[in-house]
Amino acid sequence: MDLDAFDELLTPRGQRALAEAVELVGTDPVAAATRLRRTYDAALTSAALTQAGLRERARAKFGEDAGRMYFTPHGLEQSTRTEVAEHRARHLAEPRPDAPPPADAPPADVPPHRPDAPPHGQGAPPHELGLTDAPLQGLRVVDACCGIGGDFLALARAGCAVTAVDTDPLTVAVARANADALGLGDRVTVSVGDAAEVRPEEYDVLFADPARRTSRGRTFDPMAYSPPWPVVLDLLSRASRACVKVAPGIPYEFIPEGAEAEWVSYKGEVKEAALWTGQEGAGRRATLLPGGHTLSATGAEATVGPAGRYVYEPDGAAIRAHLVGEVSEIVNGRLLDPMIAYITGDDPIDTPWAARYEIEDILPFSGKRLRAALRERQVGNVTIKKRGSAVDIERLRSDLRLNGEKSATIILTRILDKPSVIICDTSPPA
Repeated sequence: MDLDAFDELLTPRGQRALAEAVELVGTDPVAAATRLRRTYDAALTSAALTQAGLRERARAKFGEDAGRMYFTPHGLEQSTRTEVAEHRARHLAEPRPDAPPPADAPPADVPPHRPDAPPHGQGAPPHELGLTDAPLQGLRVVDACCGIGGDFLALARAGCAVTAVDTDPLTVAVARANADALGLGDRVTVSVGDAAEVRPEEYDVLFADPARRTSRGRTFDPMAYSPPWPVVLDLLSRASRACVKVAPGIPYEFIPEGAEAEWVSYKGEVKEAALWTGQEGAGRRATLLPGGHTLSATGAEATVGPAGRYVYEPDGAAIRAHLVGEVSEIVNGRLLDPMIAYITGDDPIDTPWAARYEIEDILPFSGKRLRAALRERQVGNVTIKKRGSAVDIERLRSDLRLNGEKSATIILTRILDKPSVIICDTSPPA
């Protein structure tokens, strides 16, 4: 989909084509294209079907909003899940001891709602769009690499006046259409621009989500981000407050001194990390969504000791934030191995910060011995977890050749540097 095709998609004719394409999602793609081609040209047919498919995929991130929004494949992949973006907006609303009151009104360069906005986004009641509660009313935010707008939508709904830029004209058009479609066009202005030319000192908050893909695919090297890390650091140095979205695996040496690094997990899966500057506090923090639980570094250090009745698997956000010691303290536990993030304990403590499994046996790792132990327990279904093990899980699952009525969780790991397997929770299947 190019810019011309997307622009046509926003016309009344394009909206009709898109509505018809949405009705065809899930049907045979050739039949769907043939049906649309009876009324629309090839370019509009392709754009409508592509957009309809992206909307369907986007529901996992954007919920009901996805049905009104627009996407590009890359923009959807990198965009922030709504719950995470809303969490960041709430974090910005937390008071700072030295914070001046936010500006009373949006900046003069934020235009009024455009009359050419797509019709389906106009006239939506504010209470349906989350605009009735605006804790960040008047806060001026610059989004230096906005993508399709997943982050600035949450900021605008919270009351921010957002100026957003992106280098790609199609992405800018999509982001602008999203602001209009969700009734936020009067709070957001989007234009083509280079993040390096943004002047964060002219705003209350800088937000940046550098692209983490190159022509060779996803990159984990901040120097290969777009804009590259030196540009990001320059922006941070000139911003009074800032939030930069980064990959969860960002090397610690890239975290600026004095910044707070936060790792966010959504329903048990680590989604991203964010670096905050100008906020109260610094150090490391983990957040669990949708529950909103937060754990900060206290300096707790986990001891190493013998296996107890239970093994605890810390959430990935806590592991990334190097908070295993803090989780160990919560469950009154100890590490099985000083280098592996599995915690053992004697008490059945419930915590959102770790999954708990009851230990039935611990064996030195041997495929043959493990198969015999599981067959003896009549285990026919296994959940296999591993950390600190080089074993190929799928090959092991095939080699076990299990046949039984019970289920078990097995954990492949090292215990005091010895390859081991922990057998947990053998029970009839649910």
